[in-house]
Amino acid sequence: MEFTSENKQKYMQLAFDQAQIAQNLGEVPIGAVIIDPDGQVIGSGYNRRELNQDATGHAEMIAIRQACTNLGTWRLIDCSLFVTLEPCPMCAGAIINARIKNVFYGALDPKAGAGGSVVDLFAVPKFNHHPNVIRGLYRDRASQMMKSFFKEIRQKQKSAKKSAK
Repeated sequence: MEFTSENKQKYMQLAFDQAQIAQNLGEVPIGAVIIDPDGQVIGSGYNRRELNQDATGHAEMIAIRQACTNLGTWRLIDCSLFVTLEPCPMCAGAIINARIKNVFYGALDPKAGAGGSVVDLFAVPKFNHHPNVIRGLYRDRASQMMKSFFKEIRQKQKSAKKSAK
């Protein structure tokens, strides 16, 4: 599938929609969608670490599991992932293992990014698969979503401390 600016916007909006669900549930607002070669959404997910008390409850992991189930295979060859935040090492490993062809991500993750910020697992020569990576797609919007979420958390914590005194 050839990605135009129009369909990249469409798929990234779907990832933002997933991130908004996470935020509404009190989760870190990260969303992901996986597209098959025909442009159909075959997997989607949003962060569920707190809800499920599961360290693997990342948006990408949930979307990958759903896509594998929908296709009936663990190989997501020629599929593309759109995600609002740069994948962490766990998610980057799952992307490589699932053979996802393209990875589009929004905000950089300077603390845990494994798509170029902290480390670039997608470029390790000895790995048997190297997805095409498009960094910073709607970066400002994705970054603002994260900043707003954590600002709100800090304000709530500050208010709680004041109330406790």
